[in-house]
Parts: sequence; C-alpha cells; structure tokens
Amino acid sequence: MLLEVDLTQPKVIPPDSLRQVTHEMFAQMQSDPETFWHTALQSLITFGMKVLAALLIYMVGSWLISKIKKMLQRSFTRRNTERTIASFTTSAVTISLTVMLVIVTVSTLGVDTTSLAALLAAGGMAIGMALSGTVQNFAGGIMLLIFKPFKAGDFISAQDVSGTVMEVNITATKILTIDNRVIVLPNGALSNGSVDNYSARPLRRVDWNVSVAYGSDAEGCKRAILELLSTDKRVLQADTNTDELYKEFDAKNYQLSVIGYKMESIPAPFVALSSLNSNDITFVVRAWVRSTDYWDVYFYMNETFYTELPKRGYEFAFPHMDVTMLKTEE
Repeated sequence: MLLEVDLTQPKVIPPDSLRQVTHEMFAQMQSDPETFWHTALQSLITFGMKVLAALLIYMVGSWLISKIKKMLQRSFTRRNTERTIASFTTSAVTISLTVMLVIVTVSTLGVDTTSLAALLAAGGMAIGMALSGTVQNFAGGIMLLIFKPFKAGDFISAQDVSGTVMEVNITATKILTIDNRVIVLPNGALSNGSVDNYSARPLRRVDWNVSVAYGSDAEGCKRAILELLSTDKRVLQADTNTDELYKEFDAKNYQLSVIGYKMESIPAPFVALSSLNSNDITFVVRAWVRSTDYWDVYFYMNETFYTELPKRGYEFAFPHMDVTMLKTEE
C-alpha cells in the first residue's frame, strides 16, 4: 500500500528549531526590510551592551578577588598562621568567589544559569559519593588544622605509630619514625582517634622503677637516689624559678592554654617504696625535666642508678631460690 503525500501543503517545522527562526527572519527581511534591519540593529546594540557589562563585571570582580586574596595572605602572614591553613583557606575563598563571578557574568549576558547551577550541584554530589573516603580525610584535615592538636615538629603517638610530625596537609599527615621511616596517616582516622602529643608542653615528668634486694635500708636507699638525682643539673628542683624557666620557651611552639598555661612551681624529685615483690623491693622515682631533655635524662639516670647504688651498698636483686638441706641421722 502506497502512502499519498500532499506536496502542495507547506512542510511543518518545529517552532523552536533554528530552521524556523531562519525561515521567519528571511520572510520578514523580504516583506519589510526596513523594520527587519531596525530590529536587528536594536538587538545588536542590546547584546553589545550586555557583553560590555559582562566584561566590566568580570574585570572588576577579578580585581576584587585578587585584592581579597592578597589581603588574606597578608593577614595570615601577620598572625603567623599555619601555612597549610593559610593556603587552604586562600584557595577555597578564591575558587568560591571565582565560581560566583562566572555565574554572575554569564547571567548578565541573558543566559539562564539555573541549568548551570543544577549541573554543578549534581557534579559535586557525584564527586562526593565517588570520593567519600577522601572527603572524610578532607574534613578530618580541616578539623586538625583548626584545633591543631599537633603541628609539624611535634613527637606524637597515634594509630599505633610514634614519631615526629613532618607535614600536615588537607588529607594526610606524614610521620617520621625514630628508625627513619615515613608513615602517612589519613586525617580522618587521626581526627577521630586519640593522639598522644609528647611535645605539647615544655616540661615533662620522668619516671623510674628501681628495685633493690630485700634487707636494704629503705630510708638510706631513698636518700641515695635523691642525691644521685641532684647531681644532674638537667633535673629540675623545687627551688627552680618558674618565671625564668618559662622565658626559655617560645609559647607558640607548645599547646599552652589559659588553664595550665604554666606550672606555678616545680615539684621536688620524689622517691617512695611502691611494692614488695617476691624477690626484691621497688622504689618509684619521679623528677621533672625540660621536654627536650627527657630521654637523655632517662637513660643517663638509669645508668647512674646501676653503677652508683651498688657502690653505696644497695645491691640489685635477681630471681633466686634459697635451699635448706637438713642433715638426717642414720
């Protein structure tokens, strides 16, 4: 069966197509050329004014964004803000303002920006879902940079890792261990877990456990340990002037808050009998030192106790067993 086509009827063109617009334009130009050119000139002038306005807005906006960026950089430099925080904040503000400027510029040309905004929102959602782990680390990095539980140069223990913080960036933290390994920890886990910062305060307490044999004079052993502690000038005493001591430290290098900003006085070195064991008695020894002297003092005094206490008659105990043999009559 053949379809009959009426060639005498005009072909229907979709009303929104470019062909329809072109057809109507040529029809108007043939029927009323004066009106056509007048309308075209008015449209061209209107569009030109929009282009000029858009260019002006973009130029002024770019100049303002540049000024704001420089102002932020100067402010961060003046306040000695952490470099990572300063860089991230400056970049985030610059990018946000630039996106807003582009949207305003495009809307000035008469383009509907609703679709563009919806596209940006959908793209952001898709990227966020694809990078959920990275977004979590990103948020954790922001928390670390704002609250600053540690900084580059601090010795910390977190996530079963101990070492010196090399770098804190937006998504991860680099730790240098004492055996010269570099470990990268995600900021999401760091911000949600516990962090032990050994460098947070300028002063630390050193603890030792000294065990000697039964039969030792407890009071004499305590005096001997205190005398050995007093021979090391790095061990702080009760008469240490805390005002002069804290002048040595740069406050910005430590986690110093209003509460507990500094110790009003240094506790004297302390020795007490802590436990009676099966083979020995144990004294707990405590003394305060500068944080930078912690390990040096700890190891030095360990060796001093080992070499000097036996010279003073206080022997170290070791596991042993007393055996008594009874002589029986035959």
